[in-house]
Amino acid sequence: MLQIYNTLSRSKQAFKPIEPGKVKMYVCGMTVYDFCHIGHARVMIVFDMVVRWLRASGYEVVYVRNITDIDDKIINRAVENGEPISALTQRFIDAMHFDSDELGLIHPDHEPRATDYIAQMQGIIGRLVDKELAYQGEDADVNFAVRLFPGYGHLSGKSLDELNAGERVAVGGGKRDPLDFVLWKSAKPEEPADTRWKSPWGDGRPGWHIECSAMSCDLLGEHFDIHGGGADLQFPHHENEIAQSEGALYGQDHKASDAPFVNYWMHNGHIRVNEEKMSKSLGNFFLIRDVLKSFDPEVLRFFMLRAHYRSPINYSDAQLEEARAGLVRLYTALAQVPASNQPIDPHAVWAKRFTDAMNDDFNTPEAIATLFDLASEVNRAQGEEKAQLAATLKQLAGTFNFLQRDPTHFLQAGSRGSVEGLSADQIEEQIAARVSAKLAKDFAKADLIRRELIEQGVVLEDKPGGITEWRRS
Repeated sequence: MLQIYNTLSRSKQAFKPIEPGKVKMYVCGMTVYDFCHIGHARVMIVFDMVVRWLRASGYEVVYVRNITDIDDKIINRAVENGEPISALTQRFIDAMHFDSDELGLIHPDHEPRATDYIAQMQGIIGRLVDKELAYQGEDADVNFAVRLFPGYGHLSGKSLDELNAGERVAVGGGKRDPLDFVLWKSAKPEEPADTRWKSPWGDGRPGWHIECSAMSCDLLGEHFDIHGGGADLQFPHHENEIAQSEGALYGQDHKASDAPFVNYWMHNGHIRVNEEKMSKSLGNFFLIRDVLKSFDPEVLRFFMLRAHYRSPINYSDAQLEEARAGLVRLYTALAQVPASNQPIDPHAVWAKRFTDAMNDDFNTPEAIATLFDLASEVNRAQGEEKAQLAATLKQLAGTFNFLQRDPTHFLQAGSRGSVEGLSADQIEEQIAARVSAKLAKDFAKADLIRRELIEQGVVLEDKPGGITEWRRS
C-alpha cells in the first residue's frame, strides 16, 4: 500500500483516497511575471512523478495546478514595462508551457488562472466575514483574524506566539494583529485599472492566499485528497489556506482534529546552488531554458528524481554531468538489445522492488537504484533473458518517462549547445580511418585515433563482425 509523508501529521500514512480508485490533487503553481527557474522545475518534475505513479498504480487522477496571474510583483513588472497585465502574464504562461513541454512533463488536467475565480474568492471572503473570522480594516483591506481560528499553526507545528506575519506584502495599518493576513486588497489610486475588481468591500483585488482556496474547492470540492507545493509554501501560504478554507466551511469552532480541508499535504525540498541558497542577488539564479541550452531535459529530470522529493538538493553543473553519466549507463545497457515492448510481470522481483520503493513515499532514489542494478543484470545476461530484462528496464523507467528514446541517438547526442567537439560525420570519418589503419596493420595509428577520440569525449566500442559503435562520454 502506498505510504505518503503527510506534513500535517509529520508522519508517513497509508494513502486512502476519499473516493476509492480516484485521487484529487492540487499543486500550487507559478506566479507568472518572469521565466521559470530550476526551483519551479523541481515542483513541476516532482508532482509530475507523483501523478505518473498514481496513474501507474491504477488510480484515476484529477491533477490541478494553478496560475497566479494577479499579484504585486506582476503589477510592478507590468507598470515597469508599460504593458497590460494580461499581455505580461500571457507571455510568461506561454513560456512556462514551453519549458514544461521541453522537460517532457504531463499537462495538468486543469490549470485555473486566479483572475477567472474572482467571484469564488469573494464568496469565500463573504462567508468568513459573516462568521466573524474576517474584518475590514481602516485601510479598507479585508483581513483574516488568525487568533480567532483555533487550528492555526497545526501545519507548521508552531504556536501563535512563535509565528511571524510572513506575508508577501508589508503589514498594513488596518490589521488588528500582525499575524492577520489579507483576503481582499483595496485598490490604490495609482494602480492600473486592470488590477481592480468591484466587491462588497470596495474596488480591489484578492490577496495571494485566497486564490488557491477558491480554485481548489471549485475544481476538486471542499474536501480533497492531496495538496502539494514547495517547502517554502508550508508557512504562511498553506497554513493560511487551511485557516481560510476550514474557517469558511466550519467557522470558529473548527479544530485541527475535525474534518480537514485536505487529507494529505506534500512538500518538496529546497534547491541550493553550489551549497548556497539560490537567489538573483548571489548571481546563482538559473532559468530552466538556460539550463536546457547545455543539458538534455531528460538529464535535468533524472538529476531531480535521484534525490528524494522531500530532501534538499544541491544544483551544480557537476551534479548534472553526474546525472548524465548515470543515464548513459542505463541507455548503454539498452543499446545492446533490440527494442522490445514485451509485457512485464508486475510480481517479478525487479518490478516488486521498484513498486515497493515507489510505494514508500515515492522513494525515487531507491527506484532508480533498482534501475541501475537491473541494467547490470542486462549487461551480464544473454539471449532471451537479456531481452526480457531489457524490456523490464525500459518499462519500469518509463514510469518516469526515462529511457524511452532510441539509445544510440541519446548516447551520440552529447551535451546540448556545445560548440566544441566533433560532429557525428567527423567521428564516423575517424572511425573509418581507424578501420583502414587496422586493415593495413598500422596498429599504432589505429590506437592513436582511438586516444584522440577519447580526448575529444568520444568512446569507441568494438563489436563482433568488425562493427565499431561510439558514444560521447
